[in-house]
Amino acid sequence: MHRVTEDLAPQRWDAYVEASAAGTPYHRWVWRGIIEKSFGHRCHYLAALDAQDRVTGVLPLVHMKSALFGNFLVSVPFVNYGGVLCDSEAAREALLARADALRGECGASYVELRHVGHAHPGLPERRHKVTMLLALERDPKAQWDGFDAKLRNQVRKAEKVGLSCLIGDAEYLDDFYRVFARNMRDLGTPVYAKRFFQSVLADLAGSARIVAVKRGETVIAAGILCRYRDSVEMPWASSLAEYRTLCPNNMMYWEAIKYAIGLGCTSFDFGRSTPDGGTYNFKKQWGAKPVQLHWQYLLDQGTQPPELDNKNPRYRMAIALWRRLPVLVTRLAGPHIVRCIP
Repeated sequence: MHRVTEDLAPQRWDAYVEASAAGTPYHRWVWRGIIEKSFGHRCHYLAALDAQDRVTGVLPLVHMKSALFGNFLVSVPFVNYGGVLCDSEAAREALLARADALRGECGASYVELRHVGHAHPGLPERRHKVTMLLALERDPKAQWDGFDAKLRNQVRKAEKVGLSCLIGDAEYLDDFYRVFARNMRDLGTPVYAKRFFQSVLADLAGSARIVAVKRGETVIAAGILCRYRDSVEMPWASSLAEYRTLCPNNMMYWEAIKYAIGLGCTSFDFGRSTPDGGTYNFKKQWGAKPVQLHWQYLLDQGTQPPELDNKNPRYRMAIALWRRLPVLVTRLAGPHIVRCIP
C-alpha cells in the first residue's frame, strides 16, 4: 500500500531522483523553483511512500491555466523530460491516481506526462517528437574523425571566415537573449522572458553555461548548455538567419561537443526534434540517434490528446502574424503568452 504526499522534504526528493537510473535533470527539485519564479505557476510535487515511509516514486506536476490555451497539468513544461519516476507498479498506480484526482480538483482537462525512451502501459500518448543523442568519444580527435567530410568542412568554413567561439556564464546572457528572441520571432513563436534564463543560470550555477559564436564583437549564435550526470544538453540554441551561410551553428555545436568531452561526459543531448524535419536532419549529421519521446495523458475517456504546437492548423494565422511583428514587440508580449504554452 502506498500513500502520496506533497509534503516531502526537498532533500529526500532529490536523494530519490539522484539514486534512480531513470531520473532526469527536470525531475530535480530545483526546477520547481525555476518555474515558480519565472512563470508564477503553481507546482504539485507528488511523492509516493510505502508502508515503511520510504520514497518509492515521484511525479513533478505544474498547473497551467489560461483562456487561450486551456487548463491542464504538465510534467514538466518548457523542457523535454519529466513524468512518472518510480520503483514499482504500485507506486506508479498511486501517483497516477493522485494526479488524476488532482486534475479534477484543478478543473483541468488533462495531465501531460513527458516520458523519454519508455511508455507506461494503458495511457493515451503522442509520439510526435524524438530527442537526439550523440555518443561521445573519449577525445575530440576521435569524435572529429567520425564526422563526414561535409560536416568537417562546414566547421572549417566558420573558422576560415574568422568566427570565434567562447563558453561563459551570465555575462553573455544579454547576447544570448538578443539572438534567441530574434530567432523565436522569425519562427513565429513567442519568446520566454529573460528572467527564465537568468533563473536557469543562477539556480544551476556550475552546470549551466552559455556557448556563443562571435563575428568580430557581435554574437551571431548562442545556446545554453546544461550538464547532468554524464551528459550535456543544449535545450535552447539560436542563430541569426543572415549569418547562417557562415556556418555559426556548426562551430557552436562542435565547441559544445568538445566541452562535453572535456568534462568526461559520454553523451551529448541535442534536444527534441520532429522526425525528418530540418533540425532533425541537422542533428542527425553529427551522428546523433533518435530516442522516442512518449508524451502520455490522463484525460476523460473519448477525448483526444491536445496539440499545442506550431503544426496545429489553428495557430497558422497567429504564427504568420507574429513573424511580421517588430522584435521589441515580441519581447514585450511574448513572455505573457508563452508562459501558458508547455
